[in-house]
Amino acid sequence: MDLPAWSEAFDPGRLGPVRSLGVPITREWAEGDGSGRGVKVAVIDSGVDGSHPRVGGVAGGVALEYDPDAPDAVRVAEGPHEDLFGHGTACAGVIRALAPECEIYSVRVLGRRLTGKGLVFAAGLRWAVENGMHVVNLSLSSSRREHHGLFHDLADLAYFRRVLLVSAVNNTPTESYPSLYASVCSVAARPSPGPGFSVNPKPPVEFGAAGVDVDVAWLDGGSITATGNSFAAPVVAGHAARVLGAHPGLTPFQVKTVLQALADNAVPGPAPRR
Repeated sequence: MDLPAWSEAFDPGRLGPVRSLGVPITREWAEGDGSGRGVKVAVIDSGVDGSHPRVGGVAGGVALEYDPDAPDAVRVAEGPHEDLFGHGTACAGVIRALAPECEIYSVRVLGRRLTGKGLVFAAGLRWAVENGMHVVNLSLSSSRREHHGLFHDLADLAYFRRVLLVSAVNNTPTESYPSLYASVCSVAARPSPGPGFSVNPKPPVEFGAAGVDVDVAWLDGGSITATGNSFAAPVVAGHAARVLGAHPGLTPFQVKTVLQALADNAVPGPAPRR
């Protein structure tokens, strides 16, 4: 099977162990009741169908479109909107299954062909950061080099405002933004199923989660079987929501530390010296 790029590192035969910090970070402590209660999670994508039974409603959102006559060439419409493709609903369904009481916000930046402009994507990310989101799921990216600085600045803005960005890496072996920035939780698909995740001891791609032949929500209340790094990212976003639900106010750096301790391949003990 041809797996999405970056998935090879998470093959069980190649994945090495990572050392935890040696402090008692247990799943019970880290995720509490696992509800994600009070955590605002933005899904920046093609929209989210809140009526889908696997999504169970959205708390709000905004739709953004390219408009050369609008300020900054982006038109922003607050309020309810449909999912134009199904991709955003799939990601929201994965998050909801893991953090059933989190507040999901739909930030639509992609169209009916699952394409969009980098400026619109960036505006959607800025909206999420400036409107009080705690976790942002980015199952999309830009490989255009001219957007490197723009997304780097936005990733820094999110980091310092305590907004955790969880981003799928590109399905092809190419640089993509903002997934490969150090402040972002970068995620690739791993072939092994299950609700957990792995940590790659040799980044840049840090986390691996189920994203191969997974059953995900789709349009019209249905579901499909899909493969891609896109569907692995919301697994990590869902676990991050569980952690923040139990421990509000943790910084992105602290959440990353907790997630590493919870990884399927984490082993106790201090990290080895170089």
